[in-house]
Amino acid sequence: MHRTEHARQIADRFRELVEETGDIISAEHYDELTLLIESGIDAAVVETLERTADKLDTLSASLRSNAEVYD
Repeated sequence: MHRTEHARQIADRFRELVEETGDIISAEHYDELTLLIESGIDAAVVETLERTADKLDTLSASLRSNAEVYD
């Protein structure tokens, strides 16, 4: 699922919960909420990619070291 669509679904669900209590929040605030959620998703993805890149870097160094010993 595309992150923007997912963020919108989360904000829409939040809107449902808020409206069930009888409260109202402006559409602009829901748009801001969607952007905040999307930003959070992006940050989590980047963090995961960085950890994966670090693991690959470590693995690459280990492989290089093992190859040098093998020669």
